[in-house]
This record gives sequence, C-alpha cells and structure tokens, in this order.
Amino acid sequence: MIQKKGETVIIKGSKFMYVWMFLATVGFLLACIFLIIHGLKFNSKYSVLYLGGGLVFTPVMLYLNLWSLPGFIPGKVLFSIVPRENGTVKANRREVPIKNIRNIDLVRNPLNLINDIVIETYDDKKVKIRTYNLLDDCDFQIIVDQFIYPYLTENSRKVWDRKIDLDKLRKEDNYVRRDHKIE
Repeated sequence: MIQKKGETVIIKGSKFMYVWMFLATVGFLLACIFLIIHGLKFNSKYSVLYLGGGLVFTPVMLYLNLWSLPGFIPGKVLFSIVPRENGTVKANRREVPIKNIRNIDLVRNPLNLINDIVIETYDDKKVKIRTYNLLDDCDFQIIVDQFIYPYLTENSRKVWDRKIDLDKLRKEDNYVRRDHKIE
C-alpha cells in the first residue's frame, strides 16, 4: 500500500498480503495441532504418522510464526522513500541516499523464509529491509521503478533494467514506465 505524505512516499503491506500471511501462519500451526490430536487418538493405522508429522512440523511453524509476528503490527511502515534528486530510502533507523544505491533487490532469507529488500551501496555496504512477506514481488518492482529508478545513477539504472521485466508488469499489473526526465 502506497501513501503519500508531502514529498515522502510511505510503503506499507497490502491488506491482501496481511490476510494471506495470517492464513498461512495460523493455518499451518492449526494443521500441526490437528495432526497431533488425531495422532494421539490412535484410531487409524496412520496415527503414528500423524503424530510424528505434527511433532516434527510444530516447532518449525512456531519458529516461522515468531519471525512473522512483527509484521502484523497494525499500520507497520515497511520503508519510506523521498523521491527527488537528493532523495533517500528510509527504514527503521537506516537511511540510504538514492544516488548511493548500486543495486536493489528483493531476496528471500533461507533461514526464516521472509523476503528482505537488499540495497547495496557504492560504499560497499548492504542494507537489509525486512518486508515480512507483506510486499509482493510485482509491487516491489513497480515501487522501485516508479519512485527510485529516475534518481539512480546511470550504472544502477542499467542494472535495474536487466532485472525488471516490463512486459510481465504490463500484462499482470497494467504498469507502463513513464518517461522520466533523466539528465
């Protein structure tokens, strides 16, 4: 969800993704509990498999739920962008000037399965912005292309152009890149 306050563009998770994440996290945890309960009844020849599956997957789902909980804070701002020549990308207490961005990408963390926005700067620093899976891949590409791309350096624009598939965005989301006034 994109909100504009003056010059600042505030990025929050979409309501659809909130519902999707809630159903996924709570649904899998309830499924594990269901397996344990029906496994303990021992009224089927698969009861041992139910019990074993429930006991194995319950800690995994609890771990993933604990990682996802901060994303469910109402009104959580994932990051904000000040789109202008000397603009910045702000998240938590970190701030990255747009002109200093070498590469920006949405990467899935293999330990907690949560997407992170990874910004590489020309200072050889990496800034990770946690999205809690509340930001869709296409929405991320549109946000970067619309608000950050016009102010990137020429090399960074070339890197972004190799990553983005404008035909896919046009077909799926009816997004067409505006002609930016790039100097």
